[in-house]
Order: sequence, then C-alpha cells, then structure tokens
Amino acid sequence: MSPTVLISLCVVAAAGAAVAVQSMVNAALGREIGSVLAAAAFSFGLGFVVLAAVTLLLGEGASFTRLPSVRIHLLIGGIFGAFFVWAIAWGVPTLGVVSAFAALILGQMIAALLLDASGAFGLATYEITWQRVASVAMVAGGMVLSRL
Repeated sequence: MSPTVLISLCVVAAAGAAVAVQSMVNAALGREIGSVLAAAAFSFGLGFVVLAAVTLLLGEGASFTRLPSVRIHLLIGGIFGAFFVWAIAWGVPTLGVVSAFAALILGQMIAALLLDASGAFGLATYEITWQRVASVAMVAGGMVLSRL
C-alpha cells in the first residue's frame, strides 16, 4: 500500500471518528436547547464559518467568485450535508451511535456502489463485483447485529 493511500485512509478514518463525536455533541446540544433541528443548523453554520475562514486563510478565497457560474446541480451537496447533520443528531438518541452509524454506513455503501458503477459526476467507474456486494451485505449484517 502506498504511503499516500495509507495517509488518506488514516485521515478519512479520523474524520469518521470526528463525525461520531459530532453526532453525540449535536444530540446533546439538541437536548439542551430543545431542538435537534436548531442544533444541526448551528453545527452546520459554525462548520461553514470555519471552512470559509480556512479557505480565506489558505488564499483560496477567489474560488468563491466562480460559484455563480457552476452548474446548479453541483450546489446541492450542502443540502445533503445539512440533512446528514440533522438526521444523525436526531437518530442517535433513539438508536445509539453504533446502530445509527451502521445504518448511515449502509446507506452510504449502497449509494456508493451505484455511484461507482455509473461513474456519476465524471468520476472513474468501478464495476459491481461480488466482493463489493458482499461488503455491503456485511455492513447490513452489522446493522442488524447492532440492534439485537
């Protein structure tokens, strides 16, 4: 495995851990202020402020000026992100972190399998193989086991 791949896997795994912690914090914030939706909005808004500041600090602010000219469907990622932040904060108190994330990862893997196969948004295509289907089935099994 190349060092670049190893570093990428570690960074993404760390981001996954951060998301697990974020879900607990957002659920607790929602309880404290009486609204999971408001907690998700605050979390998403604060995340926007931090990312915008880092973008400007790294000298990449000019990229924002190109936003009005991009294809409109490329701007919906924030809507999906907002839904994710709310849904996980809403689901964690009922399901627990493990089951909520098992369901989340199952949904991600099913969508990823189909997106990889279609080469959506101009990305490389990856065929649907029995190994990839088996990995999705294993996550589904993990989700079921997490609720037993």
